[in-house]
Amino acid sequence: MHQTPSSETGSPQVVTVIHKPRPGWQRIDLDELWRYRDLYYFLVWRGIKVRYVQSILGFGWAIAQPVLTMIVFTIIFGRLVSVGSDGVPYAIFSYTALVPWIYFSGSVTEATHSLIHDTNLLNKVYFPRLLMPLVAVSGRLIDFGIAIMVLFGLMVWYQVVPSVSVLVLPFLILLMVITATGLGMWLTALAILYRDVQYGLQFGVHLMMYLTPVVYPVSLVPEQFRLFYAINPMTGVVEGFRSALLGTNPMPWDLLAVSSVTAVLILIFGAQYFRRTELIFADVA
Repeated sequence: MHQTPSSETGSPQVVTVIHKPRPGWQRIDLDELWRYRDLYYFLVWRGIKVRYVQSILGFGWAIAQPVLTMIVFTIIFGRLVSVGSDGVPYAIFSYTALVPWIYFSGSVTEATHSLIHDTNLLNKVYFPRLLMPLVAVSGRLIDFGIAIMVLFGLMVWYQVVPSVSVLVLPFLILLMVITATGLGMWLTALAILYRDVQYGLQFGVHLMMYLTPVVYPVSLVPEQFRLFYAINPMTGVVEGFRSALLGTNPMPWDLLAVSSVTAVLILIFGAQYFRRTELIFADVA
């Protein structure tokens, strides 16, 4: 419901806008998202405050989570199990993979719960519902930025010099964000319709981590399954990060090609599913 001034009396007129479901493919209204950019900025800042400003360690959690996980992985997989690390110390080998992986898992988890946690806002006012998963994905970029700065410090410590492939890093980050956004939109819509989605989310995220070369190199995957393995978009992202920053292997363009196609498809169909179901969110929330 919007108010506009009357041309004759100057008093505001109430204009009612009714949103009805439409068949077929739904267009993402970028103009509408832009008009609500102030709300987007506010929600991103609110999420950062809730996650860090009101905690004891604050932004230290963005460092503690990947570093502590790296230490555990190094002890278990690097020392006890002796998993290969493509010729670099296992600590930086695992941490390089954890930087994009923790961003991805945190973004998807937060996006999935975003509408459920804000049902009061959902039922009271109209705003583009698509903002909620976008806010979750955007807010986590702060964690990613802090974690990758620690990675640069580890590279200095271990005297690792990146190759020219580091120029591909912006594309890898974009692919990471696209994957998290697409899956986040899909799971957000599913979670508000079927609440057991949020209960199985943690199991699914942990399972997907072991289907991604986080604790082991992709060279352990048999060659005949290599491209099938890359259907998981994070496979190309993680292996690309290692190639770009550590120079462990040449840039895996074959993996990136398959992962990129999958990521774009997840984004398109995730956005479409979200748009087709968003008009009933308030009824089932």
